[in-house]
Amino acid sequence: MNIKRLIVVVGATASGKTDLGVALALHYNAPILSTDSRQFYRGIPIGTAQPTAEQLAAVEHHFIANLDITTEFNCGEYEKQALARLEELFRSHDTVVAVGGSGLYIRALCDGMDDLPEADKALREVLTQRLESEGVEALAEELKGLDAEYYEQVDRSNPARVMRALEVCLTTGQRYSDLRKGCRKERDFQIVQIGIEMPREVLYERINRRVDIMLEQGLEAEARAMLPYRHCNALQTVGYSEMFEYFDGNISREEAVELIKRNSRRYAKRQTTWFKRDERIRWFSPSQQCEIIEYIDSQFGESDIKC
Repeated sequence: MNIKRLIVVVGATASGKTDLGVALALHYNAPILSTDSRQFYRGIPIGTAQPTAEQLAAVEHHFIANLDITTEFNCGEYEKQALARLEELFRSHDTVVAVGGSGLYIRALCDGMDDLPEADKALREVLTQRLESEGVEALAEELKGLDAEYYEQVDRSNPARVMRALEVCLTTGQRYSDLRKGCRKERDFQIVQIGIEMPREVLYERINRRVDIMLEQGLEAEARAMLPYRHCNALQTVGYSEMFEYFDGNISREEAVELIKRNSRRYAKRQTTWFKRDERIRWFSPSQQCEIIEYIDSQFGESDIKC
């Protein structure tokens, strides 16, 4: 029986995942499946650092700009759709490369989602009203008191994730982080996970430079075009939230840029903390492409093959 293989590339924002993913996809003649929850949406390619036109032309990509900005999408739905897409792709490919930095979506793909309680509509309405009147920071502080572990992991600029965790804590009386530690679901394909890392000061400089490049490419205009949709969950994230504050006159453009850089660095720190908890991930520098390929081949029982 021919075992199908999934190579998962993870790491912090701006660490070089996209470039490595494309290189691995070309090496293994494999398509790429995105696990970046921000890159699913159309109309925001700059702020979400979607693959370039050249990268999209070089390798077949899936789950890139496939959703309208108003579409509600979650990890559970992603698990269903991604597994269905993998089944299709494995009919014509032995290997697929998954690339992204959204920890929950990677977990959904590799391990499956935990069976969490359904949303309580009445409580959700209360939390939504509090979000509008108090802001996401107040909800995040309440979550910190109920579940400090998840508070340290969650993207606290994302109201949907903060509200969902708080909702589960209040509904069940248990920590969201405890309820999410269920059993891994078996997959009928082999998984190898590769992590990309570099010294913190190097990563932070790359993040700062990436933000500058995004601005040169037209991030401000892209955010302005999204103003009518600013309430959508897809835009409750770093890059757009700060720009909206600038458009509202609450901060200057210079302050918005510095906040984007700062919040991106904080997000990268949370991503790294999340991924480092998973002992299945083997870490490399982005320059170690040959070593990465040799490691992948060894995990797939092809240790005699050299890159």
